[in-house]
Amino acid sequence: MVNQTDEAVALPMIEETQERFPQLKQCSFDTGFHSLDNQSKLRALLDMVVLPVKGRPGPQQAAFEASDEFVAARRKHAAVESAINALEVHGLDRCPDHGLHGFKRYVALAVVARNIQILGVRLQKKEVEAHKRRQKKAA
Repeated sequence: MVNQTDEAVALPMIEETQERFPQLKQCSFDTGFHSLDNQSKLRALLDMVVLPVKGRPGPQQAAFEASDEFVAARRKHAAVESAINALEVHGLDRCPDHGLHGFKRYVALAVVARNIQILGVRLQKKEVEAHKRRQKKAA
């Protein structure tokens, strides 16, 4: 997304993703990705487009955004925001490196750090469960 705005990448991003994952039927975006053109073209590609409008929605759009389907899909978006926050907590809140190359390297390292942290939590949980089983057998 170097030198591009959010609304300029929404459609190409979904087209590329659908080539790799043809089963993709729903996608959620932030308001920064909204444009009337994106709204119509994405609806042609996906069953459900969660693309909130910027500012106050009109009556028809407000009704659509209040629908059960839209609300349920929008709640899934919170998981994405949570993952972004986890990256920030694991070092991506501030990039001390300079330039685009340094930024890309720093993002990659933050993603690796987060993945290692997730694997560590899973291994710890597995070890705790094994310890509990051993204690149960001994008792």
